[in-house]
Amino acid sequence: MENTAIENTVQDTSQIKGWGVDSDTENDPTYPMKHRNNGEHAGYSWERPPQQQTDVEILHSNERPNVSAVFGTSTPPAGLSGMIRRYAFKYSESSYGHWLPLMLADRVGVVEGYLEDFSRGHVPNVFAERGWKAEWKHNRTSLVKRVLVGAVVATAAVAYLRSGSDDSSAKKERRPRRARR
Repeated sequence: MENTAIENTVQDTSQIKGWGVDSDTENDPTYPMKHRNNGEHAGYSWERPPQQQTDVEILHSNERPNVSAVFGTSTPPAGLSGMIRRYAFKYSESSYGHWLPLMLADRVGVVEGYLEDFSRGHVPNVFAERGWKAEWKHNRTSLVKRVLVGAVVATAAVAYLRSGSDDSSAKKERRPRRARR
């Protein structure tokens, strides 16, 4: 068996292709930035774009005093997912209290979207929207596992919810049976 341990040895860098390619200041793309003087820093100043008008609720980090100059307004916070998002934006962006509720709000938003589709009489094409056709083609095992787990969870939830309604019928008073003679 051959010893393949790597040794700490000095290498001849002239034999490594591309080594030292940026050592020539005439060929260094960062060269102008390395030697800026104070007068040249004025090139970094810029005028803030005009503030976009807000006609819907905009959630922004509590670490910023105001909203950014330009922002999206296509999906303002609404419903349960909006409540979760408002809660998340009370926390700093560096905490789990901010990001975990936002991820939960995304999942809740998907369910709200399906319910909204059904309320409008539109049956969503879940297979296409969730990319299951490509998943079936390229990662069939994982898809089958996820669908089975989802079916088991849904069945358990339905069974649990139905078990509560069965208790009310069991509580009805029953007449005692007559003894046979």
